[in-house]
Amino acid sequence: MPSPELTPSPSDALTQSAPATPQPQNRSASFIVIGERTNITGSPKFARALKAADWDTCLSIAKQQVENGANLIDINVDEALIDGEATIVTLLNLIAAEPDICRVPIMLDSSKWSVLEAGLRCLQGKGIVNSISLKDGEAEFLRRARLIQRYGAAAVVMAFDEQGQAATRDEKVRICTREYRLLTEQLGFPPEDIIFDPNVLTVATGIEEHNHYAVDFFEATALIKQTLPHARVSGGISNISFSFRGNNPVREAMHTAFLYHGIKAGLDMGIVNAGLLGVYDQIEPTLRDLVDDVLLDRRADATERLIEHADQLKATSEAKASGTTAETSSSAAAAANAWRDAPVAARISHALVKGIDAYIEADTEEARQSLPRPLDVIEGPLMDGMRVVGDLFGAGKMFLPQVVKSARVMKRAVAYLTPFMDEEKRQLLARGGEARAQGKVIMATVKGDVHDIGKNIVGVVLACNNYEVIDLGVMVPCEKILATARETGADIIGLSGLITPSLDEMVHVAKEMTRADLRIPLLIGGATTSAAHTAVKIAPEYAHGVIHVLDASRVVGVVSALLSDTQKPGFLAENAAKQDKQRADFAARLGKRALLPLATARSRAPRYDWATIDIPRPEFLGTRVYSSAEKRSKDVVALTLQEIADYIDWRPFFSTWELHGRFPDLLTDPVVGEEATKLYRDAQTMLADIIAENRYTARAVLAFWPANRIGDSVEIYTDESRAQVRHTFHFLRQQLEKPADQHNHCLADYIAPRDSGRVDYLGGFAVTAGPEVEESAARFKTAGDDYNAIMAQALGDRLAEALAELMHKKAREACGYGRAETLTMADIIRERYRGIRPAPGYPACPDHTQKPPLFALLDATTATGIQLTESCAMTPGSSVSGFYFNHPDSKYFAVGKLARDQVEDYATRSGEPLESTEKWLAPYLDY
Repeated sequence: MPSPELTPSPSDALTQSAPATPQPQNRSASFIVIGERTNITGSPKFARALKAADWDTCLSIAKQQVENGANLIDINVDEALIDGEATIVTLLNLIAAEPDICRVPIMLDSSKWSVLEAGLRCLQGKGIVNSISLKDGEAEFLRRARLIQRYGAAAVVMAFDEQGQAATRDEKVRICTREYRLLTEQLGFPPEDIIFDPNVLTVATGIEEHNHYAVDFFEATALIKQTLPHARVSGGISNISFSFRGNNPVREAMHTAFLYHGIKAGLDMGIVNAGLLGVYDQIEPTLRDLVDDVLLDRRADATERLIEHADQLKATSEAKASGTTAETSSSAAAAANAWRDAPVAARISHALVKGIDAYIEADTEEARQSLPRPLDVIEGPLMDGMRVVGDLFGAGKMFLPQVVKSARVMKRAVAYLTPFMDEEKRQLLARGGEARAQGKVIMATVKGDVHDIGKNIVGVVLACNNYEVIDLGVMVPCEKILATARETGADIIGLSGLITPSLDEMVHVAKEMTRADLRIPLLIGGATTSAAHTAVKIAPEYAHGVIHVLDASRVVGVVSALLSDTQKPGFLAENAAKQDKQRADFAARLGKRALLPLATARSRAPRYDWATIDIPRPEFLGTRVYSSAEKRSKDVVALTLQEIADYIDWRPFFSTWELHGRFPDLLTDPVVGEEATKLYRDAQTMLADIIAENRYTARAVLAFWPANRIGDSVEIYTDESRAQVRHTFHFLRQQLEKPADQHNHCLADYIAPRDSGRVDYLGGFAVTAGPEVEESAARFKTAGDDYNAIMAQALGDRLAEALAELMHKKAREACGYGRAETLTMADIIRERYRGIRPAPGYPACPDHTQKPPLFALLDATTATGIQLTESCAMTPGSSVSGFYFNHPDSKYFAVGKLARDQVEDYATRSGEPLESTEKWLAPYLDY
């Protein structure tokens, strides 16, 4: 039986009085740094490693954040083509086995509730959920908060309601106050577990109404701390500087200055790259003043001045790198206006890229005079220039405010041309022609998403090209999108989204377009979208063209082709062929193997001659309780810690400390032998003290019940007459295609079927090393002795597994066949005995919801003190539970991936809603 990963619980995320690492001079000693580099959007390196399942790199990034001073780490795995639920479970389990990382608490960061809940089920200590909000209404807000409360976690609460994201100070305070009252008054949610995020929004974008965003945040923070007792305030610090992406010195200065002002206002914590925080007083004075001008909105031209200085810093850096001399720099400056001597198309492109509007009307008129129609100016030099802008921005070589300035130049040129285009349309109508737009495009940011900058730019570009754009805004439900398309006779629907759940909503819209029998193309765009996701997830749901549009500069060509009777068939055929290849490539990367239909898998179950199978009758039915406590009732069997310790498997102990190898050979290994020997010596010393002082109170309960198999389920009876069913356990079967000589296993196969006429027996157990394990570890930690804190916990975990092994030995003896065993400890570790003890939640029995009925049958909480959390985790942590199967051919196996037909059958058998079943089995779903 593989040992579960039992690790020290993280400390309370919200009760750390001070970080363990030195703090930069401008940070409060109690300020909590939340490391952002384990967020898939916060580190390209982490994103690449996560997508490649390079867990060692993921862990090294997490460890680096802790070493750099992060008091918490923010973990986000949201990406279109990643199985978020399975990935978060794997990553958290790996982190839990790393003492250098799991010493800090975890903030689970996701836009998908299913991912957050999967993560919560893995956390043994207090975690933080990022985030909940009123975006989906009060009922959903309270439902999620109630679940977070049950898991014992804290919550990041966004300043976001049904109308959208709060931007101004008053809106931030109003929404946070409303959320605070709902949480504390309706749920009794602990106010100290509420962490408000009043939205750090990007400044210096070139849009005037954004200039006050930082001040709004600082003032809202101060008011929240004054009026909402015990609540805390956090923020995603890197958002403030997004407009300067690609210029790290400016961004780092902005982050440092923002924290300086934010902490003075009452900011408690922030998500930031812990390794790149500077000291406010050490920022270069000119840069610091310019940054403060922007953050504090002290000057109308603050953005322009900071951009200019940022360009100078970048130019200086590039000049140093290339060895440019002062003379050549001066010469380049003297030639700065040489672009005015270029041809008009080149001048327009230069003006768009540089955001220069001083000459745009004159240049536009010159271009109009040289081209047949006003629209040709837009479709020609103006769009050529905008394509350059799009390419530079996409490559990180232009900043957001520069792009906004480019759009401003574009709009000014279009405004100049509009009267000429209107006159052309009037003359066309006078001649009996039809003046109409080239096509009608519905655009919407999908339900649940409020991000629309990219969509707005696309709308401007399309409108400039004489397309009628019907912009439905943000958070648009599918029903409204489809109804508007029908009512207006739209030619194309365009969907936009930034957050990961938007991708699921786009799939939903595609399905509904199919159901509604629409036959117009669907465009997909937005920061989280990709060509691969569009091909794999969205395109299969709609047969009339689903096209991913990379950016605004490409949209005109795409829309033009789709609305052209001659170009459309070829364009769609090429797009479909490309998507077929993307799907094939994706499937190949997944390396999926075919799954059998459930009926076929069941037909390949192992077959036994039940008339001849040895079915031992246990020496007792019902429960038997064991304890190492000195005082116990007369019906409780005595245990000693020494007899438990004799069953310790030491290999996982060394793995906890990242010393890998076979025990005891590890002790003489030429590389790690010396360190392993020291560790083992320390462990033996502590274990001897634990045993001598009886520090831990080990408890166990095991039981046997009459049972029979019914299909893939096992009925438990009140007695051997089998007249009354007490409970039915449901199990899952392997569906993976196997060679002809191999079987598709299910745990139920090891119990005699009801129609065999024979009574069989299913066993169960629950064991714990006791609550004293965690208490001992906590005492060491309080004393600053992390080494012995981990040692105490690791030994507790080993004792719990050893107790499970000892109880299995006693269970085999109770069934008779175990009394003749002559096994060494090495034989036991290699499971060279009859029977298995699979645990709910592990590969052969992946459903954790089997634990509550097992615990009820065992009366486990009364017998051992073990309790189950809402997520079916066991407390104390050093605990193990499972089933006993005595069949002579029983063995451990992994169920593997599950097809929909079995999951639906399993939900029906268990009487649970399919949605709930899928939630618990999410890592195993193959659909």
